[in-house]
Amino acid sequence: MQINVNGKNCLIKANTVFDALDELGYTDAKIATAVNETFIPEAARPTHMLCVGDRLEILAPMQGG
Repeated sequence: MQINVNGKNCLIKANTVFDALDELGYTDAKIATAVNETFIPEAARPTHMLCVGDRLEILAPMQGG
């Protein structure tokens, strides 16, 4: 399926956010996710279905002061 990941077009086999993260190499990463500008909590990732053309944002935490 063709989706957009962090601003880049990407072809993936996964149908859920959880499976997409695994396929993209984020299996054990501490990250935040959003699909089409809507925050997806970690608990919802296994059941949140992706559709062709969705925009998946993967954000790593930042430290600062």
